[in-house]
Amino acid sequence: MLAMNKIKILGTTVIIIAATIITSSCNDKRSTGWEFAPNMYEHLAYDPDQQNGNFKDGKTAQVPPAGTVPVGFISFDYPNTKDGYDKASIEYKNTIASTPQNLADGELLFARFCSPCHGATGQGDGEVTKHGFPAPPSYSTGQSSRGGAMKDLTDGKIYHSITYGVNAMGSYASQLDPQERMKVTLYVHHLQTL
Repeated sequence: MLAMNKIKILGTTVIIIAATIITSSCNDKRSTGWEFAPNMYEHLAYDPDQQNGNFKDGKTAQVPPAGTVPVGFISFDYPNTKDGYDKASIEYKNTIASTPQNLADGELLFARFCSPCHGATGQGDGEVTKHGFPAPPSYSTGQSSRGGAMKDLTDGKIYHSITYGVNAMGSYASQLDPQERMKVTLYVHHLQTL
């Protein structure tokens, strides 16, 4: 008889606990239940368009202070004009060291982005010329469309052309960051000597 009472008490307790869990879980209709990673849903950071009492104007997104430069930003203050091209030719100097690693990186970038038109050795015999597109001038023997021999192109002229494009060549500023453009410039100087 004592064993039966224990079973009834245990059964009643289990039923009460189960009923409590079921009824308490159904109260809040907005709840999605247990959250696996709550920090992914409820972050502490402010959203850019959210009100923020930490600033006088109440905005989270603030304009950077005057004269600041983003980390890693390299300025190229020459406009996309003939005058900008000529000024870059005189003033701009490649700041990256001519090391075997930088030259190898430049060769790889040139192969990926430039060789389809300019060819693997910069002779203007890229794959696109086989499909009816005009050949770009050779780096070692050709003449620049802006005047002068291609073998005499300076750091500034090459970097300006990669950044803004020239003639049928479009800009590669969105594909190559400034450091990569400098490495390609190093490699183009190597191709000018071939």
